[in-house]
This record gives sequence, C-alpha cells and structure tokens, in this order.
Amino acid sequence: MYNDVLSKLKKYNQEHLLRFYDELNDAEKKHLLDQINTIDFEQMNELYKSINRKEEIAEITAMSSYENKDEYYDAGIESMKRNEYAVLTMAGGQGTRLGHSGPKGTYFLEYGINKSLFEIQCDKLKHIYEISNVYTPWFIMTSNENNNATIEFFEANNYFGYPKDKISFFTQDELPMIDTNGKIVMDSKYNIKMGANGHGGVASSLHNSGILEKMKEQGIKYVFIGGIDNVLTPCDFPNFLGFAKHHNFPCASYIIPKGYPEEKVGVFCKKNGRPAVVEYIHMTPEMNNLRDEDGNLVYGDAHLLINLFTIEALEKIIDKKLKYVAAFKKTEYINDLGELIVPDKENAYKFESFIFDAFPYFDNIGLLKGKREEIFAPIKNAIGVDSPETASKLYLDFYRK
Repeated sequence: MYNDVLSKLKKYNQEHLLRFYDELNDAEKKHLLDQINTIDFEQMNELYKSINRKEEIAEITAMSSYENKDEYYDAGIESMKRNEYAVLTMAGGQGTRLGHSGPKGTYFLEYGINKSLFEIQCDKLKHIYEISNVYTPWFIMTSNENNNATIEFFEANNYFGYPKDKISFFTQDELPMIDTNGKIVMDSKYNIKMGANGHGGVASSLHNSGILEKMKEQGIKYVFIGGIDNVLTPCDFPNFLGFAKHHNFPCASYIIPKGYPEEKVGVFCKKNGRPAVVEYIHMTPEMNNLRDEDGNLVYGDAHLLINLFTIEALEKIIDKKLKYVAAFKKTEYINDLGELIVPDKENAYKFESFIFDAFPYFDNIGLLKGKREEIFAPIKNAIGVDSPETASKLYLDFYRK
C-alpha cells in the first residue's frame, strides 16, 4: 500500500506528505495512508490552477419573483401535517469572529434573549409543532471540527426539549488545504489539514452520510435549508413551503429587496438564460442602479441563504461539479523539521462551493418575496452591522408584534 501511495504522490508532486512516515507508529501510518487515499489529486491540481483564473463574463438578465399569497399557507400546513417536510440547519462553523471558542451554534445571545443560536432555531421547530401537531425532522450539518462539541452541547441541554429521535447530525465534506506553492498542508506528521467545502456541498454531504436515503425512507419531499446564524430563519413559515408546492418548483428561495443599490449581497438574475446568483463583487455600478418603470431595482432581489429543495432536486445535484472559490486563510502547519508553525498572516487556500451555484442546473426556481424584518436577522460580525446586538433587536421587535 505504501509504495502505491508514494507512486501516486510523486505523480502529483505531493510526496512531502510521507516525509515523516518512518517516525510514525502503525496507527498513525494507517491514518495517513487512508487519508491520502481519499483525496482526488486531479481535482486538487485543477483547484490550485483555478485560484487566479478570472471568471468568464456571462450574459446577465433580470429574474422575476412572486408576491406572497394566503393560499400558500394552507398548502404548506397540509404538507407539514403529512410529514413531507424537514428542516436542515447548516452549522459547521466556529464562533471565532464573535469571540466565541466553540461551534457558532453554541454562541449565547444576550440582549434580553438569553438563548444559544441552536435553542433559537429549535424554538422555530417547536413552533412548527404548535401549528401542525407534527414534530418535523431536524437535520444539522456540522463539520469534523465541531461535530462532537455540537452533539455534546445538545446532550447537555437535553436537546432543548425537542424529541431526540427527530434530530440527526451529519458532517459536511472536506477538501485538503493548499499552500501558495500548491503543496497540500499538514498540521501534524500524520494528518492532512482539511477544510469544509462550503454549503454548496450540502447535497453530496447528505448523500455520503446516508442522510438523504434516510429522508426518502421517511417520506420527506421538501427540505428547508438555512444557516445557523439567522435568528429569524423562516423555516416555520408554511407559506414558503406552500409556495414551492403550489407552483411545483424543484427549488425555491425566500428573498428581500436590497436595502440600497450598493448593498453587499448576492442578487438573483439569469446567467445565459439560467437562474443564478451574481455576487456583489461582479455587479457593475450600472447594474446596481438600474431601475424598472416602477422605480424598483432591476437587480434587487437579495439571496439570503433561505432555500427549499425537493428531494429530487437534491439528488440531481449530488454529482454536479459546482464552482469552487479559493479563500485565503491563516492556518497552522508543520514545517520540514516537523515543527508546528502558527503563522501571523494568511498562508493557505481553502476551497468552498456555494449552494446558489446549483441553481443553473434547474430550468426555473421560485423566488418568494419576504420582509427583511420578518425573515432576516443575521449574525456575522462581533459589533456593528449584522452583529448580535442588531440581530437581537430585529428578533425582539418581531416577537413583540
């Protein structure tokens, strides 16, 4: 096995991964060889080459959206009562940017709320029970970095009073991190430094973990997918589910209008005639300020990471090659002497894909208009905009209504 692995590594100029092999014990040797055998080196080569590659300019046109209707509520409630609905929360990140050392979902939100982000999400699931008399299955996507800590947190808090058998955890897929010379990074003599592959990998992670098959066995037809950091996530809004069901959309997204033309959010559009999201860095000033005859921004429907997929739609994108984006990160590594180095600046690339890059694989997706103050209170920063303080105010204002 060793010789086969070494031969493969030489082919891709990555033989440094075995430079400490003779110093390892049997268990460490097995771990390293097994880890190497899971890596698609051809893919990693292509990802490294793509780091500075400029994206081709696509033909971008406007995309239409729908107003909310009362009839959507009834359709959504009906589906909930039939156990056709599930909620998936993406919670693979750490709370580092908030000054919190644990999983982001364990961050305790004060300002009069006094609950963790996980408990706030669980309250939404409990509300679904109140309106449908059904305990909706809750699937939580963690990372290898925080999976154990997340499960321990749920156990310590008695699953926040939600039925334990209705909560499932699974980890998102990972890719090796690469330094500026194209070398795969190691963080110990026998371990390759991996990074979560972004929320675009949610379908493949569901498949690889066996969760997608579990969903099908349970008769689930629709899966709400949102992030842990939106304390007003509308997973308990029957209208959103009913909207997708009523129009038979394979995928739907809750949207809000941009607050102002230059707001740094991705917006929905059509790229080369296919549904897509164009990121704000690719928007020209002309596109940002273009308005229709009613004075509304033509490219003003913001993507909020509030999406709903049918099971068939998730199956469709399992094997699709979504675009990866390289994020330059600061990460620990071992040098040629086997010493652990803690850098003081960014030193390696992590590759992530985004869920909206799956949208072009569908002929059409549904965009449902929502109100910012009802569905979007993100926590991205420790202070200022999109902080715990601003999110708490939006949360309290909503529940005081």
